[in-house]
Amino acid sequence: MALVREGRVAAGDEVAEAMGAGLCLMLIGERPGLSVSDSLGAYLSFAPRVGLPDSARNCVSNIHGNGGLSHAAAADLLAYLVLRAREIGATGVALKDDRPGPGLLPPE
Repeated sequence: MALVREGRVAAGDEVAEAMGAGLCLMLIGERPGLSVSDSLGAYLSFAPRVGLPDSARNCVSNIHGNGGLSHAAAADLLAYLVLRAREIGATGVALKDDRPGPGLLPPE
């Protein structure tokens, strides 16, 4: 685990590569001044390395308790994505949320 002050998404790849990690989950809080200041984004990378393209990452965003994706739903989704990433050996465009069920959105 590492903490990076004022880091950007790619900082996770650099840190994870230096640590020899096979998977990186980077949690980033929203920048000050945006509409939901307590929102969180989670970025998942398999085989993280410097220069990894965004298309090789998964993003779970808008995580917050005030109308966004709940913390519990985000944790459930991230746990699923981590397990699937390890099974298929990839993240990004190769990894989809294909869980059976009604999905995360409430019925209209």
